Amino acid sequence: MTEHTPCGLQVRFDAQRAAFAHEPYPTASIRRSRLQRLLTLTETQEQSIVQAIDQDFGGRSSHETRLAELFIVRAGLRHAMGHLDHWMRNRRVATGLQFRPGYNRMAAQPLGVVGVVSPWNYPFQLSVGPALAAVAAGNRVLIKPSELTPHFSALLERLVAQTFDPSEISVVTGDADVGKAFTKLPFDHLFFTGSTAVGRQVAVAAAANLTPVTLELGGKSPAIFDVSCDLRTSVSRVAFGKLLNAGQTCIAPDYLLVPKGYAGKVAALLQEAMSKLYPSLANNPDYTAIISPRHRQRLVSLVEEARQAGARVIQVNPAGEHFSADAPKLPPTLVLDVPSGVRLMHEEIFGPVLPIVEYDGFDEAIAHVRRGNHPLALYWFGHDAANRQRILRETTSGGVTVNDCLWHLAQEAQPFGGVGASGMGAYHGEWGFNTFSKLKPVFHQARWNGTFLFHPPYGKTFDRLLSVLKHIT
Repeated sequence: MTEHTPCGLQVRFDAQRAAFAHEPYPTASIRRSRLQRLLTLTETQEQSIVQAIDQDFGGRSSHETRLAELFIVRAGLRHAMGHLDHWMRNRRVATGLQFRPGYNRMAAQPLGVVGVVSPWNYPFQLSVGPALAAVAAGNRVLIKPSELTPHFSALLERLVAQTFDPSEISVVTGDADVGKAFTKLPFDHLFFTGSTAVGRQVAVAAAANLTPVTLELGGKSPAIFDVSCDLRTSVSRVAFGKLLNAGQTCIAPDYLLVPKGYAGKVAALLQEAMSKLYPSLANNPDYTAIISPRHRQRLVSLVEEARQAGARVIQVNPAGEHFSADAPKLPPTLVLDVPSGVRLMHEEIFGPVLPIVEYDGFDEAIAHVRRGNHPLALYWFGHDAANRQRILRETTSGGVTVNDCLWHLAQEAQPFGGVGASGMGAYHGEWGFNTFSKLKPVFHQARWNGTFLFHPPYGKTFDRLLSVLKHIT
């Protein structure tokens, strides 16, 4: 893996900017060629990508990598290639009667050089997913993957260098200082996925250059059980959504809201469902490790603080295995009767720990969600249509899945993004193409038109014209 200096970053950025100036509007065939090369990389290098990510985690489920990273990226690439011609067309826009026979069109113009800063939890998906959207829109791309996944980052740098000219797509690696220098480059758009705290720093760095940003952050995404839900099915789906990647997912259910009196029963069902998904943990290749000892210790301290404050902690360990303090994996943990003031209820958990909170009436459930920052995701389980409409209308979140978890992220025909503290902007499908394009309005004036009537010298004719237009526009 090559460490990059701020000077080296500038050289790569300048090369891409010069290449874009030479080819400011790549044809559909050029863009499709780049997308096809990304797809070929995804398909031919699957095993090496799986192995590198497994090394970085010290045990990452290969099936989860194939599903949550390679499958999603592959679907995004194929969707983009299939819709590219349509996205690139000039778009018809309605024209006011008073301006006809002139007409409006909107053109999608590439922005230039796009920077992508990706996190460690889904390093392939969150590097290549934004990059493919930027490439489809006709841009050059610099990618800065996380320093916490060194094996994968080195692999991505090597594979991209073998597949693309550096002026098309390039990967830069290095520590946090390199990351800071990266965000200070005068990109035409900067895309960041990560924590809200770091997202604020990225926004400040980008503001110095007036660089527009897309921030995909996180937050405390709730799962809500309505009294009308099918409890066993709902529990099974929450167990999957929470434990995918051992909870290290930005849209994982962060806490579970259940009707008053349900917590004990739900906890018992969750233990059963989680044990069915993962009958053993320590040597189970399906159950992913925590990314680092520091992150594992953070999770342990969150649980311990809640325990000392009076919470009831249930560790789900179906095989009764021993886990030392330095074990790479952390057993699923349910936390009941959680005091509201502990960090577990205020910080994004990002691990296999699930607080279960009871609510007394649906108004209280809505109020609980609304007291915090807008979450990246919200999950509602139930069959009561009125309550479903209330939760959709009275809460604000980046996205919603009804009667399941996570799957709204995989919809290429819908945007994915946060709101407020959970992010700004969106991508996936056409929304990604639009994010990395300047949607430029163009008015085409007709040879013969009536706008000369708006020219001075003004007088009665002008007054009569405005009077008429007031009644027809």
